[in-house]
Amino acid sequence: MQKTLTVAVLLLVLSMGFTVSSSAQVTNARLNHIAFYVKDLKISSDFYHNVVGLDTIPEPFHDGHHTWFLIGPKSHLHIISGATVNLPKEKNAHLCFTVPSVTDFITRLTTYKVPYENWAGDKMAVTNRVDGVKQVYFQDPDGYWIEINDARE
Repeated sequence: MQKTLTVAVLLLVLSMGFTVSSSAQVTNARLNHIAFYVKDLKISSDFYHNVVGLDTIPEPFHDGHHTWFLIGPKSHLHIISGATVNLPKEKNAHLCFTVPSVTDFITRLTTYKVPYENWAGDKMAVTNRVDGVKQVYFQDPDGYWIEINDARE
């Protein structure tokens, strides 16, 4: 009886620890989605699918004004049509994706005739960071900046 009670108490204590641990994780914010307001939904959707290489996922509205892409575990990029002006965008505010090979990705950019540059703004050039990561920057059809790099972590 004593052994059974000890095991029951131990299981109760362990389960309480897991409850506290998992509920602590729930309180931390995590990325759900990023939304871009665009002029032409088809052009932007094709760009993110074909050039960037993102897969579409079902979107709940079915109104012809949204395209959703998967950008990470439980994270999405929402492209929303309706923008009427193209406001200037700063390179410092950008969306970044990691790929296995920046060189291979540049081939994709070249295929789709998308100009790219390094951080300094040199056209058709790659930034080689001090930590060995290669990166390039380019803009989507609405001028949003995108970085592609080969960071491993």
